[in-house]
Amino acid sequence: MRIIAGRWKGRRIAAPPGDLVRPTGDRVREAWMSIVHQLLPDARVVDLCAGSGALGLECLSRGGAECDFVEQSPRVLKVLEANLAALGGHPGAVVHRDEAVRFASRLPAEAYDVAFADPPYESDTAQQLVARWMAVPFATVFGVEHSSALTLPAIGETRRYGTTSLTFFRVPS
Repeated sequence: MRIIAGRWKGRRIAAPPGDLVRPTGDRVREAWMSIVHQLLPDARVVDLCAGSGALGLECLSRGGAECDFVEQSPRVLKVLEANLAALGGHPGAVVHRDEAVRFASRLPAEAYDVAFADPPYESDTAQQLVARWMAVPFATVFGVEHSSALTLPAIGETRRYGTTSLTFFRVPS
């Protein structure tokens, strides 16, 4: 995988080996970024279910001020930390070993400008995170990657990319 744009454009990052994670493809990652790009300069970002860190690293590359990476697997965390180190690090990057729903359940309203979640498709983590965001909108914009077979609440805007969908939730302005 490569960083698509920004200061780290073209730099390679590793994906964890095996089937521990399902890395977001370049096409879908570019779609995420095109939807939120205006919010990224100086943004506070959280990458829930971070995996390789590709989404959060892309945000930092494009001018995000800080990113909290949340990942529960120690093996996957090692890859994420290695990716961050290979890019030279970032003073606003913080890695948390935690389960995404538990982490989100402790967040106050609008703790972040942008939140991403790319949970395993076979889990109910996407639905749990959306329910938490609807109760306490912890980010101004919250994007969730999920199987196109899953329907999330209608207050979100869903875009489909084959078998993958992105649904975005926004705090009303």
